[in-house]
Amino acid sequence: MRKGRAPVGLFVRDREFYKKIWVIGGPIAAQQVITVGVNMMDNVMLGQLNETALSASAAATQVHSLFQFMAMGMGMGASVLIARYWGAGETPSLRKALALMYRCCLLISLAFTAVVGLAPARVLSLLTPYPEVIAEGVRYLYWALPCFLLFGASTTTTIVLRNLKQMQIPLYVSIGAFFINIFFNWMFIFGKLGAPAMGVAGAALGTLISRCFEFTAICGYFFLLEKQVRFRPRDILAPCGDLTREYLRISLPVMVSDTLLGLGNSVTMSVAGHISDVFMSAYTITQVTQQLTTVFTNGLGQSAVIITGNTLGGGDAGKAQRQGVTFTALGFLLGGLCGAVIVLISPAVVGSYRILPETYAAAMELMKAVGVVTVFMAPASILTKGVLRGGGDTRFLMAADVVFLWVVSVPMGYLAGLVWHWPPFWVFLCLRMDHVIKAAWCVFRLRSGKWIKKIKTAGGPG
Repeated sequence: MRKGRAPVGLFVRDREFYKKIWVIGGPIAAQQVITVGVNMMDNVMLGQLNETALSASAAATQVHSLFQFMAMGMGMGASVLIARYWGAGETPSLRKALALMYRCCLLISLAFTAVVGLAPARVLSLLTPYPEVIAEGVRYLYWALPCFLLFGASTTTTIVLRNLKQMQIPLYVSIGAFFINIFFNWMFIFGKLGAPAMGVAGAALGTLISRCFEFTAICGYFFLLEKQVRFRPRDILAPCGDLTREYLRISLPVMVSDTLLGLGNSVTMSVAGHISDVFMSAYTITQVTQQLTTVFTNGLGQSAVIITGNTLGGGDAGKAQRQGVTFTALGFLLGGLCGAVIVLISPAVVGSYRILPETYAAAMELMKAVGVVTVFMAPASILTKGVLRGGGDTRFLMAADVVFLWVVSVPMGYLAGLVWHWPPFWVFLCLRMDHVIKAAWCVFRLRSGKWIKKIKTAGGPG
Protein backbone atom coordinates (compact mmCIF):
# COMPACT_ATOMS: atom_id res chain seq x y z
CA MET A 1 0.00 0.00 0.00
CA ARG A 2 1.35 3.41 -0.96
CA LYS A 3 1.84 6.01 1.74
CA GLY A 4 1.32 9.66 1.02
CA ARG A 5 0.76 13.02 2.57
CA ALA A 6 -2.69 14.22 3.48
CA PRO A 7 -4.52 16.40 0.96
CA VAL A 8 -5.35 20.02 1.70
CA GLY A 9 -9.08 19.52 2.40
CA LEU A 10 -10.07 18.85 6.00
CA PHE A 11 -13.36 17.06 5.39
CA VAL A 12 -14.11 14.03 3.24
CA ARG A 13 -16.96 14.70 0.82
CA ASP A 14 -18.65 11.34 1.09
CA ARG A 15 -22.03 10.93 2.78
CA GLU A 16 -21.47 7.20 3.18
CA PHE A 17 -18.38 7.91 5.32
CA TYR A 18 -20.32 10.09 7.77
CA LYS A 19 -23.16 7.59 7.79
CA LYS A 20 -20.69 4.89 8.85
CA ILE A 21 -19.39 7.12 11.65
CA TRP A 22 -22.92 7.60 12.92
CA VAL A 23 -23.93 3.95 12.61
CA ILE A 24 -20.79 2.77 14.44
CA GLY A 25 -20.09 5.66 16.78
CA GLY A 26 -23.65 6.55 17.79
CA PRO A 27 -24.44 3.32 19.69
CA ILE A 28 -20.94 3.32 21.21
CA ALA A 29 -21.41 6.88 22.49
CA ALA A 30 -24.86 6.01 23.81
CA GLN A 31 -23.41 3.02 25.64
CA GLN A 32 -20.72 5.25 27.13
CA VAL A 33 -23.38 7.71 28.32
CA ILE A 34 -25.10 4.86 30.15
CA THR A 35 -21.81 3.75 31.75
CA VAL A 36 -21.06 7.29 32.92
CA GLY A 37 -24.63 7.59 34.17
CA VAL A 38 -24.15 4.51 36.34
CA ASN A 39 -20.95 5.96 37.81
CA MET A 40 -22.64 9.30 38.39
CA MET A 41 -25.53 7.66 40.24
CA ASP A 42 -23.05 5.68 42.36
CA ASN A 43 -21.30 8.91 43.34
CA VAL A 44 -24.53 10.82 43.98
CA MET A 45 -25.93 8.03 46.17
CA LEU A 46 -22.72 7.59 48.16
CA GLY A 47 -22.35 11.37 48.37
CA GLN A 48 -25.56 11.37 50.43
CA LEU A 49 -23.77 9.34 53.11
CA ASN A 50 -20.47 11.18 53.69
CA GLU A 51 -17.24 12.21 51.98
CA THR A 52 -15.40 9.15 53.31
CA ALA A 53 -17.77 6.81 51.49
CA LEU A 54 -17.40 8.88 48.32
CA SER A 55 -13.59 8.83 48.46
CA ALA A 56 -13.49 5.10 49.34
CA SER A 57 -15.66 4.22 46.37
CA ALA A 58 -13.51 6.39 44.08
CA ALA A 59 -10.29 4.73 45.27
CA ALA A 60 -11.72 1.21 44.92
CA THR A 61 -13.20 1.87 41.49
CA GLN A 62 -9.85 3.29 40.40
CA VAL A 63 -8.43 -0.22 40.84
CA HIS A 64 -11.19 -1.52 38.60
CA SER A 65 -10.55 1.33 36.16
CA LEU A 66 -6.95 0.18 35.78
CA PHE A 67 -8.18 -3.28 34.86
CA GLN A 68 -10.74 -1.75 32.51
CA PHE A 69 -7.95 0.04 30.68
CA MET A 70 -6.11 -3.28 30.31
CA ALA A 71 -9.28 -5.05 29.13
CA MET A 72 -9.94 -2.27 26.63
CA GLY A 73 -6.31 -2.52 25.51
CA MET A 74 -6.67 -6.26 24.89
CA GLY A 75 -9.92 -5.74 23.02
CA MET A 76 -8.74 -2.75 21.00
CA GLY A 77 -5.45 -4.46 20.14
CA ALA A 78 -7.41 -7.37 18.73
CA SER A 79 -9.77 -4.86 17.10
CA VAL A 80 -6.95 -3.56 14.90
CA LEU A 81 -6.50 -7.07 13.50
CA ILE A 82 -10.20 -7.91 13.41
CA ALA A 83 -11.12 -4.74 11.48
CA ARG A 84 -8.34 -5.37 8.96
CA TYR A 85 -9.19 -9.07 8.55
CA TRP A 86 -12.91 -8.34 8.30
CA GLY A 87 -12.27 -5.74 5.60
CA ALA A 88 -10.08 -8.23 3.70
CA GLY A 89 -12.51 -11.17 4.17
CA GLU A 90 -9.90 -13.17 6.13
CA THR A 91 -12.23 -15.09 8.48
CA PRO A 92 -9.69 -17.81 9.49
CA SER A 93 -7.22 -15.14 10.63
CA LEU A 94 -10.00 -13.29 12.44
CA ARG A 95 -10.99 -16.41 14.42
CA LYS A 96 -7.41 -17.01 15.48
CA ALA A 97 -7.08 -13.42 16.66
CA LEU A 98 -10.21 -13.93 18.77
CA ALA A 99 -8.80 -17.08 20.36
CA LEU A 100 -5.59 -15.28 21.33
CA MET A 101 -7.55 -12.32 22.71
CA TYR A 102 -9.67 -14.49 25.00
CA ARG A 103 -6.64 -16.40 26.28
CA CYS A 104 -4.88 -13.16 27.23
CA CYS A 105 -8.06 -11.81 28.79
CA LEU A 106 -8.47 -14.86 31.03
CA LEU A 107 -4.88 -14.76 32.24
CA ILE A 108 -4.94 -11.06 33.12
CA SER A 109 -8.38 -11.29 34.77
CA LEU A 110 -7.18 -14.12 37.02
CA ALA A 111 -4.00 -12.18 37.89
CA PHE A 112 -5.99 -9.09 38.95
CA THR A 113 -8.42 -11.20 40.97
CA ALA A 114 -5.55 -12.88 42.83
CA VAL A 115 -3.62 -9.68 43.62
CA VAL A 116 -6.64 -7.65 44.75
CA GLY A 117 -8.12 -10.59 46.67
CA LEU A 118 -4.91 -11.26 48.60
CA ALA A 119 -3.82 -7.68 49.37
CA PRO A 120 -6.68 -5.17 48.93
CA ALA A 121 -5.52 -2.80 51.70
CA ARG A 122 -2.00 -2.66 50.31
CA VAL A 123 -3.34 -1.89 46.84
CA LEU A 124 -5.56 0.93 48.15
CA SER A 125 -2.74 2.39 50.26
CA LEU A 126 -1.03 3.29 46.97
CA LEU A 127 -3.98 5.57 46.18
CA THR A 128 -4.83 7.16 49.53
CA PRO A 129 -3.13 7.44 52.96
CA TYR A 130 -6.33 7.72 55.01
CA PRO A 131 -7.10 4.54 57.07
CA GLU A 132 -10.85 5.13 57.17
CA VAL A 133 -10.99 5.48 53.38
CA ILE A 134 -8.88 2.33 52.92
CA ALA A 135 -11.10 0.33 55.30
CA GLU A 136 -14.25 1.26 53.40
CA GLY A 137 -12.51 0.69 50.07
CA VAL A 138 -11.51 -2.84 51.09
CA ARG A 139 -15.16 -3.69 51.68
CA TYR A 140 -15.96 -2.54 48.14
CA LEU A 141 -13.14 -4.57 46.60
CA TYR A 142 -14.10 -7.80 48.35
CA TRP A 143 -17.71 -7.62 47.19
CA ALA A 144 -16.76 -6.67 43.62
CA LEU A 145 -13.92 -9.21 43.24
CA PRO A 146 -15.64 -11.41 40.58
CA CYS A 147 -16.12 -8.31 38.39
CA PHE A 148 -12.62 -8.66 36.92
CA LEU A 149 -13.48 -11.92 35.16
CA LEU A 150 -16.99 -10.82 34.21
CA PHE A 151 -16.04 -7.39 32.91
CA GLY A 152 -12.96 -8.62 31.04
CA ALA A 153 -14.97 -11.11 29.01
CA SER A 154 -17.94 -8.82 28.33
CA THR A 155 -15.78 -5.81 27.36
CA THR A 156 -13.58 -7.67 24.88
CA THR A 157 -16.65 -9.39 23.40
CA THR A 158 -18.42 -6.03 23.06
CA ILE A 159 -15.49 -4.70 21.02
CA VAL A 160 -15.66 -7.76 18.75
CA LEU A 161 -19.41 -7.26 18.17
CA ARG A 162 -18.77 -3.63 17.24
CA ASN A 163 -16.27 -4.73 14.60
CA LEU A 164 -18.92 -7.05 13.20
CA LYS A 165 -21.28 -4.04 12.96
CA GLN A 166 -23.54 -5.50 15.68
CA MET A 167 -23.79 -2.31 17.72
CA GLN A 168 -27.31 -2.61 19.05
CA ILE A 169 -26.84 -5.70 21.23
CA PRO A 170 -24.20 -4.17 23.57
CA LEU A 171 -26.27 -0.97 23.71
CA TYR A 172 -29.47 -2.74 24.77
CA VAL A 173 -27.56 -4.82 27.32
CA SER A 174 -26.00 -1.65 28.77
CA ILE A 175 -29.43 -0.07 29.13
CA GLY A 176 -30.60 -3.11 31.08
CA ALA A 177 -27.43 -3.09 33.22
CA PHE A 178 -27.96 0.61 33.94
CA PHE A 179 -31.37 0.10 35.53
CA ILE A 180 -30.28 -3.06 37.33
CA ASN A 181 -27.28 -1.23 38.82
CA ILE A 182 -29.30 1.77 39.99
CA PHE A 183 -32.03 -0.39 41.54
CA PHE A 184 -29.71 -2.66 43.49
CA ASN A 185 -27.47 0.26 44.50
CA TRP A 186 -30.49 2.03 45.97
CA MET A 187 -31.59 -1.19 47.63
CA PHE A 188 -28.28 -2.17 49.23
CA ILE A 189 -26.63 1.22 49.89
CA PHE A 190 -29.58 2.56 51.87
CA GLY A 191 -31.17 -0.73 53.04
CA LYS A 192 -34.45 -0.52 51.13
CA LEU A 193 -37.10 -3.26 50.67
CA GLY A 194 -35.87 -5.14 53.74
CA ALA A 195 -32.25 -5.38 52.55
CA PRO A 196 -29.39 -4.49 54.92
CA ALA A 197 -27.93 -0.96 54.65
CA MET A 198 -24.44 -1.81 53.36
CA GLY A 199 -23.12 1.62 52.33
CA VAL A 200 -20.03 1.33 50.12
CA ALA A 201 -20.31 -2.47 50.02
CA GLY A 202 -23.87 -2.06 48.73
CA ALA A 203 -22.57 -0.08 45.75
CA ALA A 204 -20.14 -2.91 45.01
CA LEU A 205 -22.89 -5.53 45.25
CA GLY A 206 -25.10 -3.55 42.88
CA THR A 207 -22.22 -3.33 40.41
CA LEU A 208 -21.57 -7.08 40.70
CA ILE A 209 -25.19 -7.94 39.95
CA SER A 210 -25.22 -5.69 36.87
CA ARG A 211 -21.91 -7.20 35.66
CA CYS A 212 -23.39 -10.70 35.96
CA PHE A 213 -26.30 -9.62 33.76
CA GLU A 214 -23.96 -7.95 31.26
CA PHE A 215 -21.68 -11.00 31.01
CA THR A 216 -24.55 -13.45 30.60
CA ALA A 217 -26.28 -11.44 27.89
CA ILE A 218 -23.28 -10.37 25.78
CA CYS A 219 -21.11 -13.49 26.01
CA GLY A 220 -24.15 -15.78 25.83
CA TYR A 221 -25.19 -14.16 22.57
CA PHE A 222 -21.72 -14.17 21.01
CA PHE A 223 -20.72 -17.71 21.95
CA LEU A 224 -24.11 -19.36 21.35
CA LEU A 225 -26.13 -17.34 18.83
CA GLU A 226 -23.84 -15.12 16.68
CA LYS A 227 -23.91 -16.33 13.04
CA GLN A 228 -21.36 -14.26 11.07
CA VAL A 229 -18.15 -15.60 12.60
CA ARG A 230 -19.69 -18.50 14.59
CA PHE A 231 -16.97 -18.41 17.23
CA ARG A 232 -17.77 -20.94 19.97
CA PRO A 233 -16.13 -21.61 23.39
CA ARG A 234 -14.20 -24.61 22.04
CA ASP A 235 -12.52 -22.34 19.46
CA ILE A 236 -10.58 -20.60 22.24
CA LEU A 237 -8.38 -23.71 22.41
CA ALA A 238 -7.88 -23.99 18.63
CA PRO A 239 -4.26 -23.91 17.36
CA CYS A 240 -3.19 -20.43 16.27
CA GLY A 241 0.59 -20.45 16.58
CA ASP A 242 1.12 -19.06 13.08
CA LEU A 243 -0.59 -15.80 14.11
CA THR A 244 0.71 -15.47 17.67
CA ARG A 245 3.73 -13.33 16.78
CA GLU A 246 1.67 -10.95 14.63
CA TYR A 247 -1.01 -10.72 17.30
CA LEU A 248 1.56 -9.82 19.95
CA ARG A 249 3.31 -7.34 17.62
CA ILE A 250 0.10 -5.39 17.15
CA SER A 251 -1.82 -6.03 20.37
CA LEU A 252 0.90 -5.96 23.02
CA PRO A 253 1.82 -2.29 22.44
CA VAL A 254 -1.89 -1.39 22.58
CA MET A 255 -2.35 -3.20 25.88
CA VAL A 256 0.83 -1.62 27.28
CA SER A 257 -0.29 1.85 26.14
CA ASP A 258 -3.75 1.51 27.68
CA THR A 259 -2.33 -0.02 30.86
CA LEU A 260 0.10 2.88 31.20
CA LEU A 261 -2.80 5.29 30.76
CA GLY A 262 -4.70 3.41 33.46
CA LEU A 263 -1.67 3.57 35.74
CA GLY A 264 -1.40 7.26 34.94
CA ASN A 265 -4.97 7.76 36.11
CA SER A 266 -4.15 5.81 39.28
CA VAL A 267 -1.10 8.01 39.89
CA THR A 268 -3.31 11.05 39.36
CA MET A 269 -5.69 9.68 41.97
CA SER A 270 -2.74 9.00 44.28
CA VAL A 271 -1.48 12.58 43.94
CA ALA A 272 -5.01 13.85 44.62
CA GLY A 273 -5.31 11.58 47.65
CA HIS A 274 -2.01 12.75 49.14
CA ILE A 275 -2.63 16.48 48.66
CA SER A 276 -5.59 16.65 51.07
CA ASP A 277 -8.93 15.01 51.75
CA VAL A 278 -10.61 18.15 50.35
CA PHE A 279 -8.74 17.85 47.05
CA MET A 280 -9.46 14.12 46.95
CA SER A 281 -13.21 14.66 47.36
CA ALA A 282 -13.19 17.46 44.76
CA TYR A 283 -11.28 15.29 42.31
CA THR A 284 -13.73 12.43 42.87
CA ILE A 285 -16.65 14.70 41.99
CA THR A 286 -15.00 15.78 38.74
CA GLN A 287 -14.15 12.21 37.73
CA VAL A 288 -17.63 11.56 36.37
CA THR A 289 -17.42 14.73 34.29
CA GLN A 290 -13.99 13.65 33.06
CA GLN A 291 -15.57 10.38 31.96
CA LEU A 292 -18.36 12.35 30.29
CA THR A 293 -15.75 14.08 28.12
CA THR A 294 -14.73 10.69 26.74
CA VAL A 295 -18.25 9.57 25.81
CA PHE A 296 -18.44 11.06 22.31
CA THR A 297 -14.67 10.91 21.88
CA ASN A 298 -14.70 7.15 22.43
CA GLY A 299 -17.56 6.76 20.00
CA LEU A 300 -15.71 8.69 17.32
CA GLY A 301 -12.38 7.04 18.14
CA GLN A 302 -13.70 3.49 18.00
CA SER A 303 -15.52 4.20 14.76
CA ALA A 304 -12.20 5.55 13.45
CA VAL A 305 -10.26 2.36 14.26
CA ILE A 306 -12.94 0.19 12.61
CA ILE A 307 -13.37 2.35 9.49
CA THR A 308 -9.61 2.84 9.09
CA GLY A 309 -8.96 -0.89 9.49
CA ASN A 310 -11.69 -1.79 6.99
CA THR A 311 -10.41 0.78 4.47
CA LEU A 312 -6.82 -0.44 4.72
CA GLY A 313 -8.04 -4.04 4.59
CA GLY A 314 -9.54 -3.13 1.22
CA GLY A 315 -6.12 -1.82 0.10
CA ASP A 316 -6.90 1.93 -0.19
CA ALA A 317 -4.21 3.78 1.80
CA GLY A 318 -4.94 7.15 0.20
CA LYS A 319 -8.58 7.02 1.25
CA ALA A 320 -7.57 6.06 4.80
CA GLN A 321 -5.24 9.08 4.93
CA ARG A 322 -8.00 11.45 3.85
CA GLN A 323 -10.40 9.95 6.36
CA GLY A 324 -7.76 10.37 9.09
CA VAL A 325 -7.55 14.11 8.43
CA THR A 326 -11.33 14.39 8.71
CA PHE A 327 -11.40 12.42 11.98
CA THR A 328 -8.77 14.81 13.38
CA ALA A 329 -10.77 17.91 12.40
CA LEU A 330 -13.90 16.40 13.95
CA GLY A 331 -11.89 15.73 17.10
CA PHE A 332 -10.92 19.37 17.55
CA LEU A 333 -14.50 20.50 16.93
CA LEU A 334 -15.85 17.94 19.40
CA GLY A 335 -13.25 18.86 22.02
CA GLY A 336 -14.10 22.54 21.87
CA LEU A 337 -17.83 21.88 22.13
CA CYS A 338 -17.50 19.44 25.06
CA GLY A 339 -15.10 21.76 26.89
CA ALA A 340 -17.57 24.64 26.69
CA VAL A 341 -20.47 22.45 27.89
CA ILE A 342 -18.45 21.20 30.88
CA VAL A 343 -17.70 24.73 32.05
CA LEU A 344 -21.37 25.70 31.68
CA ILE A 345 -22.79 22.74 33.62
CA SER A 346 -20.13 22.69 36.37
CA PRO A 347 -22.17 24.71 38.95
CA ALA A 348 -25.11 22.30 38.62
CA VAL A 349 -22.91 19.18 38.80
CA VAL A 350 -20.85 20.27 41.81
CA GLY A 351 -23.89 21.73 43.53
CA SER A 352 -25.66 18.34 43.50
CA TYR A 353 -23.28 17.03 46.20
CA ARG A 354 -23.55 17.58 49.95
CA ILE A 355 -20.00 18.86 50.53
CA LEU A 356 -18.04 21.47 52.47
CA PRO A 357 -17.55 24.99 51.00
CA GLU A 358 -13.81 24.45 50.50
CA THR A 359 -14.51 21.19 48.64
CA TYR A 360 -17.02 23.02 46.43
CA ALA A 361 -14.44 25.71 45.57
CA ALA A 362 -11.76 23.15 44.71
CA ALA A 363 -14.19 21.13 42.58
CA MET A 364 -15.19 24.22 40.60
CA GLU A 365 -11.54 24.96 39.81
CA LEU A 366 -10.98 21.38 38.67
CA MET A 367 -14.07 21.51 36.44
CA LYS A 368 -12.63 24.51 34.61
CA ALA A 369 -9.38 22.63 34.09
CA VAL A 370 -11.28 19.63 32.73
CA GLY A 371 -12.97 21.93 30.22
CA VAL A 372 -9.62 23.27 28.97
CA VAL A 373 -7.94 19.86 28.72
CA THR A 374 -10.88 18.39 26.81
CA VAL A 375 -10.16 20.67 23.82
CA PHE A 376 -6.89 18.77 23.28
CA MET A 377 -7.85 15.41 24.75
CA ALA A 378 -10.54 14.73 22.11
CA PRO A 379 -8.33 14.91 19.00
CA ALA A 380 -5.42 13.23 20.80
CA SER A 381 -7.64 10.31 21.81
CA ILE A 382 -9.22 9.97 18.36
CA LEU A 383 -5.78 9.82 16.76
CA THR A 384 -4.08 7.53 19.28
CA LYS A 385 -7.01 5.21 19.97
CA GLY A 386 -8.59 5.44 16.54
CA VAL A 387 -6.90 6.48 13.31
CA LEU A 388 -3.23 5.72 14.00
CA ARG A 389 -4.12 2.55 15.91
CA GLY A 390 -6.30 1.40 13.02
CA GLY A 391 -3.27 1.81 10.77
CA GLY A 392 -1.29 -0.61 12.93
CA ASP A 393 1.08 2.08 14.26
CA THR A 394 0.86 0.66 17.78
CA ARG A 395 4.55 0.74 18.74
CA PHE A 396 4.84 4.45 17.97
CA LEU A 397 1.74 5.12 20.06
CA MET A 398 3.11 3.08 22.95
CA ALA A 399 6.30 5.16 22.90
CA ALA A 400 4.28 8.40 22.82
CA ASP A 401 2.21 7.30 25.84
CA VAL A 402 5.31 6.34 27.83
CA VAL A 403 7.21 9.55 27.15
CA PHE A 404 4.47 12.15 27.44
CA LEU A 405 2.65 10.60 30.38
CA TRP A 406 5.49 9.36 32.54
CA VAL A 407 8.24 11.85 31.64
CA VAL A 408 6.08 14.99 31.51
CA SER A 409 2.63 14.72 33.10
CA VAL A 410 3.28 12.55 36.16
CA PRO A 411 6.42 14.41 37.37
CA MET A 412 4.86 17.83 36.69
CA GLY A 413 1.64 16.87 38.46
CA TYR A 414 3.55 15.52 41.45
CA LEU A 415 5.66 18.66 41.75
CA ALA A 416 2.70 21.02 41.24
CA GLY A 417 0.53 19.27 43.83
CA LEU A 418 2.90 17.98 46.52
CA VAL A 419 5.97 20.23 46.28
CA TRP A 420 4.92 23.59 44.88
CA HIS A 421 1.31 23.43 46.25
CA TRP A 422 -0.19 25.16 43.25
CA PRO A 423 -3.97 25.82 43.01
CA PRO A 424 -6.15 22.85 41.92
CA PHE A 425 -6.62 24.25 38.40
CA TRP A 426 -2.89 24.20 37.64
CA VAL A 427 -2.28 20.87 39.36
CA PHE A 428 -4.84 19.20 37.13
CA LEU A 429 -3.50 20.93 34.02
CA CYS A 430 -0.02 19.58 34.78
CA LEU A 431 -1.39 16.08 35.35
CA ARG A 432 -3.06 16.12 31.93
CA MET A 433 -0.35 17.91 29.97
CA ASP A 434 0.32 14.74 27.95
CA HIS A 435 -2.96 15.19 26.06
CA VAL A 436 -1.92 18.65 24.86
CA ILE A 437 1.46 17.40 23.63
CA LYS A 438 0.04 14.26 22.00
CA ALA A 439 -2.56 16.25 20.07
CA ALA A 440 0.20 18.14 18.25
CA TRP A 441 2.62 15.21 17.98
CA CYS A 442 0.07 12.83 16.43
CA VAL A 443 -1.07 15.40 13.86
CA PHE A 444 2.49 15.43 12.51
CA ARG A 445 2.55 11.63 12.54
CA LEU A 446 -0.70 11.51 10.57
CA ARG A 447 0.62 13.93 7.94
CA SER A 448 3.79 11.84 7.43
CA GLY A 449 1.84 8.77 6.28
CA LYS A 450 4.23 6.51 8.23
CA TRP A 451 1.42 5.30 10.46
CA ILE A 452 0.08 2.90 7.80
CA LYS A 453 1.56 -0.54 8.47
CA LYS A 454 1.20 -3.89 6.72
CA ILE A 455 -0.41 -6.71 8.74
CA LYS A 456 0.20 -10.42 8.24
CA THR A 457 -2.62 -12.91 7.76
CA ALA A 458 -2.68 -16.47 9.11
CA GLY A 459 -0.29 -18.53 7.02
CA GLY A 460 0.27 -15.59 4.66
CA PRO A 461 2.86 -12.86 4.04
CA GLY A 462 2.78 -9.42 5.62
